[in-house]
Amino acid sequence: MESFPTELGVLTCLMILAASLWIPYIVGVNKYDVPGSEPFVRPTPLEQFPAWVHRAHRAHLNLLEQALPFAVLVLLLDRLDGFTALTFWTCIVFFWIRIAHAAGMIMGWAAMPLRPLLFLVGWVCCLLLAYAVFAAS
Repeated sequence: MESFPTELGVLTCLMILAASLWIPYIVGVNKYDVPGSEPFVRPTPLEQFPAWVHRAHRAHLNLLEQALPFAVLVLLLDRLDGFTALTFWTCIVFFWIRIAHAAGMIMGWAAMPLRPLLFLVGWVCCLLLAYAVFAAS
């Protein structure tokens, strides 16, 4: 059996995170009863929940915004047999940056300028992977 590249392992873990990051939001939405709202008729506006519930929703959306390009680039690199030391470390950094971004955002620790900087580092990681795709082709 061939070895499983670290980049694909990181992608797998990132997809598990993306598939699970809805949980804090749903817990928050169901924990607080908003008088006069009927969530099954029309979702309650996020402004009516505590700030961490809104941040959990944004953390999930922010992860999805970067996870799709990251996933496509990693899969392209796998197809091109383009994994290198650069892609190895870029994927590891990307994963831990996304963990820090999600945890920091939900907990309220990642305020200005930390949250945008974490998102920016994730974007730079995607650019590095794009470079690796072109270098491998």
